[in-house]
Amino acid sequence: MFKLVTTFGAGSLLAFSAMAQESVGDAAAGEDVFRQCQTCHVVVDDEGNTLAGRNARTGPNLYGAIGGPAAHDADFNYSDGLTAAAEAGLEWTPENVIAYLQDPTGFLREYLGDSGVRGKMTYRIRSEEDAANVYAYLAQFGGEEAAATN
Repeated sequence: MFKLVTTFGAGSLLAFSAMAQESVGDAAAGEDVFRQCQTCHVVVDDEGNTLAGRNARTGPNLYGAIGGPAAHDADFNYSDGLTAAAEAGLEWTPENVIAYLQDPTGFLREYLGDSGVRGKMTYRIRSEEDAANVYAYLAQFGGEEAAATN
């Protein structure tokens, strides 16, 4: 069992290392996938300009989320699970965003080590490639990732 965990952990680190060195996802493809997300999410900059999505209010504004801490939107009422993850130091790195988008509640349970935790986001992006593309798309809109590329 220990060898399996060690091998998986090392493989994950190598995969992330390769991911961090390369560009993560395709922003143009992510824009297409984000159309599914805009039912709940919007990207509105600090001046009030809508950069992506519609004027949805079910989920938080995603402006500046990428590269920053979880639960970044002070005006949004996050789930107890996401709030606890943020308090535990969760940041929206490529690997965390991609894993979260594929299984939000499962990700929070694993991150917090608590099988009873639930998140509010029920939608899942099934494909890892699509999740990476959404990451690349959202990285354009504020946050540390956008600042690093501008």
